[in-house]
Amino acid sequence: MLPQKQAEEAIVSNFSETEHEGGGKEEGREDEQQQQHSMLSMKSFLWHGGSAWDAWFSCASNQVAQVLLTLPYSFSQMGMLSGILLQIFYGFLGSWTAYLISVLYVEYRSRKEKENVSFKNHVIQWFEVLDGLLGPYWKAVGLAFNCTFLLFGSVIQLIACASNIYYINDRLDKRTWTYIFGACCATTVFIPSFHNYRIWSFLGLGMTTYTAWYLTIAAVVHGQVEGASHTAPTKLVLYFTGATNILYTFGGHAVTVEIMHAMWKPQKFKYIYLFATLYVFTLTIPSATAVYWSFGDQLLNHSNAFSLLPKNRWRDAAVILMLIHQVQFQFTFIGFTDLPLLEQLIY
Repeated sequence: MLPQKQAEEAIVSNFSETEHEGGGKEEGREDEQQQQHSMLSMKSFLWHGGSAWDAWFSCASNQVAQVLLTLPYSFSQMGMLSGILLQIFYGFLGSWTAYLISVLYVEYRSRKEKENVSFKNHVIQWFEVLDGLLGPYWKAVGLAFNCTFLLFGSVIQLIACASNIYYINDRLDKRTWTYIFGACCATTVFIPSFHNYRIWSFLGLGMTTYTAWYLTIAAVVHGQVEGASHTAPTKLVLYFTGATNILYTFGGHAVTVEIMHAMWKPQKFKYIYLFATLYVFTLTIPSATAVYWSFGDQLLNHSNAFSLLPKNRWRDAAVILMLIHQVQFQFTFIGFTDLPLLEQLIY
């Protein structure tokens, strides 16, 4: 087994050649010429991402989406102190997990490249890393876990899209809206990999940032409702339900390997997830705290924070941005994880 540092260095040159010489079969010679002659061209700026910053944007934009609107509900179930502490605990635990995954990925890739295996037209998946390092049994376990997580995750995100748009347009029922957004998310097949995800990551993070600070400011401006009470936690089952939702916020490691694989120098990924988590804290903690402070136990009957805030153009803008972000988030689930997993199951 190569030492970790040597393993990292062993894959950098090969990986750089693979990504810079075309970013995959889809771009071919056109991509090579473009990166050689104009790295700052519009196409390169919008389409060809592989830097540490691209990975940071991908991690941060995919960590928090619809759950941003349900964290105040979790606070009403478990209390403000527990909500903040568990966010911090799960966030750092998730960062440590992502660090371990990055080390295993580098080790797996270095072994395969010693065997002259090319990844130019293939994106490494987490279960492949388990297979290469631990054997087929762990591959089956990882595949089953990822399939289950991503299946239910995709369903949750589609339902969340329908729930959000219903606050703006209730002429269609939520089930119909779910079908519509499901069809929209199917277009993800046209995005080859996270390497071509740059503009979506940037926009996605901007959308969640706007929504988080809208929730914070709107709740503070609204002030506490008359007779607001903050009695949580009152029931053990509610406490752990809220904790599960917070765990879901910081537990999205299913795409970690895919993000690393899209990097020009994946050995730099080690601490990127941690830095992304620290930024996400600035979105989730202030917004959840402010909304819970403002509405208190009323949130027990309103799982979506939008339902309690007054309807105005600022709220409508947040709803629309979250809808766009949900579609972007589904790109991750369906295009980069669900479809490759389905391919493994079929073939």
